[in-house]
Amino acid sequence: MDHSLTMLPPLDALRAFEAAARLGSFSAAANDLNLTHGAISRQVAKLEHWLGERLFDRQARGVALTPQGQRLHQRTSEAFALIANSSDRWIERRGASIVRLTSIPSVSSLWLMPRLQAFEAGDPVLRIEFVVEHRNLDLEAEGIDLAIRCGRGSLPGRVSIRLFEEQCFPIASPALAASLGSGAPERILNYPLVHDSDASGWRAWFAAQGMDYRPRPQDRRFEDYNLVLDAAAHGLGIALARPPLAGGALRNGRIVRVDPRTVLNPVSYWLDRTPSQLRPSAAELARRIMAEAGLTAPAAETFLKT
Repeated sequence: MDHSLTMLPPLDALRAFEAAARLGSFSAAANDLNLTHGAISRQVAKLEHWLGERLFDRQARGVALTPQGQRLHQRTSEAFALIANSSDRWIERRGASIVRLTSIPSVSSLWLMPRLQAFEAGDPVLRIEFVVEHRNLDLEAEGIDLAIRCGRGSLPGRVSIRLFEEQCFPIASPALAASLGSGAPERILNYPLVHDSDASGWRAWFAAQGMDYRPRPQDRRFEDYNLVLDAAAHGLGIALARPPLAGGALRNGRIVRVDPRTVLNPVSYWLDRTPSQLRPSAAELARRIMAEAGLTAPAAETFLKT
């Protein structure tokens, strides 16, 4: 496979390869990196595909490096040692108490971050490593324990539980709210509307009022809800509050409610895991997240044992 000299192989795959080469087995590498055997195998396969050559001979007990693998192991060992000696900022913490959690930026900053200290405290003490990403990642291949996402249902290959739903209502800056006043829902269409990745929330809100809404040229779309809140706070238009993500901005007065009517958002928040059994620290974090979301203990245990 032809690659530009400026391109690097996948770094997660290199890390999995180095651990397997150093320890002589995928299982030992999985234990060393707190991943599953399958995740190590897939990362090594990804690296072999990227390089276009076989790096390991699979044996009954463990693996053995091919000549190509031996050469790569020497280089990766030297490179990792150089990085480690250059700065400890490059060392990714690993350990039984560390849980890798992925979510989109808005959920990470507006819901998880205010609760991070509480989620990490207790017995046992945990450390959460965020993987902030808009895409739905392959959790096992990426070595991720848990995911919190917005969606309309379960995803294939994951065990999912609904954390909470949203009762949405219109919000705006205090100045825009003062000019808008109160009255019929049609008045809201006199101003630009702001929404995130799709307009399903606004369509649902207007449908509940017996109106058909389609995005207009003056309306604004932002990929992340953080930007939606910022746009509303700066008077660029009217947005929908998505509790609990908008709670902080409402409490500090950056935005205010401009209409009493609410609607159930067709999009919910979900906690996901892989079908494989969670590590104890990941299971404990899942319990803390589900308790914060108001789920019952039996529902939480069903999610963990499914």
